[in-house]
Amino acid sequence: MGQQQLLLIVLGVIIVGIAIVVGINLFNANAEESAKDTMASEGTNLAALAQQYYKKPVALGGGGNAFDASNGGQGFAIPPKLVASGIGGAWVATVAANNVSLVGTPDDANYEWTVTVDVFDDSIATTIN
Repeated sequence: MGQQQLLLIVLGVIIVGIAIVVGINLFNANAEESAKDTMASEGTNLAALAQQYYKKPVALGGGGNAFDASNGGQGFAIPPKLVASGIGGAWVATVAANNVSLVGTPDDANYEWTVTVDVFDDSIATTIN
């Protein structure tokens, strides 16, 4: 009877160990997906700011139907306090007359993806690579 009880204890420990490892992996995967969702949301908010700048007249501090300085505005720039993402990432804007490309990169070196938000005068396209 002693061997059977010892075998059941060892089997129980193995099952609990596997369950813990699976739980940790699921938690990490969920944390990464949450980081992607948060950065995509932040990118959409920045894109809305860029569209506001585009549509606002130059006299009111906007771009006058241009994202860059071609119509006499200053050109769209990410507000300094929003360059660093709330989850530990950073945003970079590439500005052209008709579009802005926002690229968000997480600070966590384990994450091998970036969020790209392409902003046009009437649309926003978000991709996670």
